[in-house]
Amino acid sequence: MRPRRLFRDRTDAGQILARHLQRYRDAYPIILGLPRGGVPVAYEIARALEAPLDVCVVRKIGAPIQPELGIGAVSEEGALHVDRGTMRQVGVSEEELADLIAEKRAEVDERVQTFRRGAPPLDVTGRTVIVVDDGVATGGTARAALQALRARGAGRVVLAVPVGASDSLDELASVADEIVCPHPEAFFMAVGLWYEDFTTTTDDDVVELLDHARAERERTGAPRMKSERVRVPVDRDVRIPLGKEVLEGRLTIPGDARGLVLFAHGSGSSRHSPRNQRVAAELRRSGLGTLLLDLLTLEEERIDAETMHLRFDIGLLAARLVVATDWVREQSETEERRLGYFGASTGAAAALVAAAERPGIVHAVVSRGGRPDLAEASLASVRAPTLLLVGGFDVQVLQLNREAFEQLACVKELEIVPGATHLFEEPGALEHVAQSAARWFVRHMGASALEAAG
Repeated sequence: MRPRRLFRDRTDAGQILARHLQRYRDAYPIILGLPRGGVPVAYEIARALEAPLDVCVVRKIGAPIQPELGIGAVSEEGALHVDRGTMRQVGVSEEELADLIAEKRAEVDERVQTFRRGAPPLDVTGRTVIVVDDGVATGGTARAALQALRARGAGRVVLAVPVGASDSLDELASVADEIVCPHPEAFFMAVGLWYEDFTTTTDDDVVELLDHARAERERTGAPRMKSERVRVPVDRDVRIPLGKEVLEGRLTIPGDARGLVLFAHGSGSSRHSPRNQRVAAELRRSGLGTLLLDLLTLEEERIDAETMHLRFDIGLLAARLVVATDWVREQSETEERRLGYFGASTGAAAALVAAAERPGIVHAVVSRGGRPDLAEASLASVRAPTLLLVGGFDVQVLQLNREAFEQLACVKELEIVPGATHLFEEPGALEHVAQSAARWFVRHMGASALEAAG
């Protein structure tokens, strides 16, 4: 069955796709085309959004006897994607793979020089970056590009394509903050079949389009200050509106932070908890921002100190965490950052319930000596990768964590800290927790994504 033609050519596809991206106009994004075919599409988007245009150079790794069959991709800045399942199917050895990677990296370096002619790439640190191609088939090339941008410190990464294979787009959702594709297609053979004119884009075409985009921005005097803004460190108290009340918190973001972790305290603890402050300090050393947050108001804390019942009201605590989550997504300092939750004791249950209510927004959850069992029916709905950290001597809580772990249907891990009790007061125990939490957040919130897939 031959697919219906959706676009006259790449120019038409870019103009159509630009209409779906208009909401990003005021975010002052950077538009990156994947050479060669993605650049004509990206050029139209950059013109429509009055945004700077650059390339993100990626080369597909083809199987030796079937070059059109991709087994991975290499991108500038060293990012690598390898589909080891396909690699094994076509019989490519590790030695052959290493040779292919070296060959493609040399090609990437050559193309970078050809397209940029010695100019540096645009600085994507903390920025909204829209990655554009003329379509997605297997997704390996796009994945390598997205991973490279994460490694370069991009704030929010959006993949925009006119048409793509639905299953590939679903897989790419784990490495992009958003995917914009007007035509996701279940039946997909090749990108070119969706175009009336799919004439090959040449290197000269790419250089010409980049020159035109640069000249047009200089001629029109397109704004630069906002589009080239640099993120500065943040360390301040915050008050999050809650009807007539407020939630108190401390927001701390290193200048190079690529994600933000919200702390959900439990069992009478607060943002002043020395244990959570030590964990937060480790997260910040790993390049993550933190929001140490009280989920109860001052009056509620007074009541709970006497009755100890509000700390077990998981619905209330989770609702407060959702309010805080929505608040940080509206603040200029935090709106484009990936979010994670760190929950302690009953706060861990609140974090899991809130994560289930905000799928796609919360990218990772860590529980320290938590009560995930109290999340009950929400456990099966959690989609964020979840790490449960429990002391080896915290016998009762460890059993409750094991039972909750079985109900989680997401990427998950149960890590037992040897010799630790419930509060991790033993020498080195809390440091173990902090370092494990930092690794989990970095891995799943995109702060370091240079690992080969598979």
